[in-house]
Amino acid sequence: MMRWLAATGMIVLGGCAAAAPEPEAQSLTGTPLYAPELEPETRARLEADLARAQAAYDAAPENADSIIWLGRRLAYLGRYRDAIEVFSRGVALHPDDARMYRHRGHRYITVRKLNDAIRDLERAAELTRNLPDEVEPDGAPNRYNIPTSTLQSNIWYHLALAHYLKHDFERALPAWQQAVAVSTNDDMLVASTDWLYMTLRRLGREAEAAAVLEPITPDMRILENDAYHRRLLMYKGLVPAEELLAVDTDDAVQLATYGYGVANWYLYNGDAERAQQIFERILTGPNWAAFGYIAAEAELASAHR
Repeated sequence: MMRWLAATGMIVLGGCAAAAPEPEAQSLTGTPLYAPELEPETRARLEADLARAQAAYDAAPENADSIIWLGRRLAYLGRYRDAIEVFSRGVALHPDDARMYRHRGHRYITVRKLNDAIRDLERAAELTRNLPDEVEPDGAPNRYNIPTSTLQSNIWYHLALAHYLKHDFERALPAWQQAVAVSTNDDMLVASTDWLYMTLRRLGREAEAAAVLEPITPDMRILENDAYHRRLLMYKGLVPAEELLAVDTDDAVQLATYGYGVANWYLYNGDAERAQQIFERILTGPNWAAFGYIAAEAELASAHR
């Protein structure tokens, strides 16, 4: 009986059957991934945000902004499959709205459906070609309450990332270059430049990689992408690699963000063993939606092919 209950995904507690939670995704190494545990205060705040987004959607279910915010608020709670379903509804209603493809593409990356992400983000790029860019409002504002990204910078950033995560560095390269080209502030510049640098190093183009570091200085005005800025300063030799790993090393978010860049640094500087250790350590954390976490998965999956 217990084996049957386990096989059907049902457990019995106090005479009541309860369904086991379904995974939101499967990792690139084959592990099921479940919605993250959230602190009660954080969950209450995000649930309140979702309730407001749901009310706005219910009042105007065909409104593009209502659809986008409902999808975004679902994703912030770790309900990525539900978010993708909402964005898919948006694509059906607004097939020429690049934002629908941009946001669905992002969440396809989260759930490791990289080919679907590339398809969506390429469509978003087509729809915004030769159009003026627009600031993208933040769902989780920084402490300055100043948005740092735009629609086009996010399209190119996520498209490049999807190629990178497939280790298709040749296709990732021009997309990263485009992401840098449309960066309008230091925050977006350091984020895109960091991945561009890593892509060039993976392609063995060291002189070009060094060249992209030239605009990076310690006194840049960074509002939220401190980790990318410090990683770039590490690449320039201004910050020791181990100093980055010492920053909040028990924090899963920090470890994924700093750790992946540091691990890569070791990898293409000849210390594959140290890189492997850091990649594996990143995957011990719960923050599986972080890009550094997904990238570490990609490294380990590639190593075992």
